[in-house]
Amino acid sequence: MNRHWRRVFGALFVCSWAGNQFSPMLLLYKEVDHYSAATVTLFLGIYVAGLAPALVIAGAISDHIGRRTPMLWAVAFGLVGSTFLALDGFGQVPILIGRLLAGMSVGTAMAVGTTWLKELSMPPHDPRADAGAGARRTSLAFTLGSALGALVAGCIAQWGPWPHVLPFAIHLTVTVGFLWLIRTVPETVPARGTGDLRSGLRVRSARHRRFVRVVAVCGPWLFIACGLSYGYQPVLLADAAGSLGLAYATLLSVIALGSGALIQPVAKRIDSVSSARGLIVALLTLLVGLGVMIAATSSDSLILGVCASVVLGAGFGIGLVSGLLEVQRIAPADELAKLTGVFYAVAYIGFAAPTVLAALTPPFTTVELLLVLAGLLTVSLLVVVRGSRRHLPAHGGVASTQSAAQRAPSAAH
Repeated sequence: MNRHWRRVFGALFVCSWAGNQFSPMLLLYKEVDHYSAATVTLFLGIYVAGLAPALVIAGAISDHIGRRTPMLWAVAFGLVGSTFLALDGFGQVPILIGRLLAGMSVGTAMAVGTTWLKELSMPPHDPRADAGAGARRTSLAFTLGSALGALVAGCIAQWGPWPHVLPFAIHLTVTVGFLWLIRTVPETVPARGTGDLRSGLRVRSARHRRFVRVVAVCGPWLFIACGLSYGYQPVLLADAAGSLGLAYATLLSVIALGSGALIQPVAKRIDSVSSARGLIVALLTLLVGLGVMIAATSSDSLILGVCASVVLGAGFGIGLVSGLLEVQRIAPADELAKLTGVFYAVAYIGFAAPTVLAALTPPFTTVELLLVLAGLLTVSLLVVVRGSRRHLPAHGGVASTQSAAQRAPSAAH
């Protein structure tokens, strides 16, 4: 019975793979296929165009029709997206369609899969799971999938055959079985029909003071860290990496996301129900990582770049687990999927940071911009510290529901 969560974990893993396998390919498209910088930026931007609406809408839909069907959509979006990306020989249009579908896959999976995995990590589905198991499993699936997607695509792009096709063919092979596996997972939300989806899109808990003043303040910095670590840093250190630029970009991706995955058991212990200790530690770690990155770019040091990715990845991992646990404590059961989607949508704003920094260089230098970013991060840290013990949810959200369910399993779901 307690193995059902593993199938949703796997589906979230392959959807995350679909989203991040493209990251190391950007250098290939620019240097080998000679796409302009504007076109490569468009490849990045259209991903968000698919991701953001899916994050907001998919959770509301799953509250009406159940978790299984939208999760099947997420897997299908990833499969079709990889198919289009493998057709890049026909020009940039298949790439744009593939990236849009990859964004829809990740957005749907993160909003719906996160919630479904949480619900399957509770009694009666998994009586032995602790209160933080759902958040840890979700974060681990996302980081491992993202890391492996980047590793496979990057290694093939640097050294392997058919670099424009083989990475996506491997993803297709790994993913297709989940169209069947997801159908075997029990539903955790009874279908209520489509109803009034417009009213279903309202997320009352998104106005909760703790979400606004603590969680949403921290959220964007999680993906700013990812964007800086393996999106912006490889560009800054490209001259130092030389002909191994693709391999170095892949290495930074895997190290940052691997660090984020390995730190997650520690993140659960850091989290506190009575304060924002987990988020504070995450922001402090990111501040240290940003300092190491400034040193790396100032000295053109590949080793310091790796160290920066380790620290930034650790901050990301701690922050993602702690943020999801905060969301689960804030959201009532009927809004968990929707508030999770809002959290991810806010967090993903941070992925725009490398594009903004690149647009501002010149007139400003990279170090100047990173120092400004460090200042803004410090301000955010102080805001979170100030609100750390304030506006704690009275009802305890879904987290308290799980505790009650562990005491009385017959009352759960």
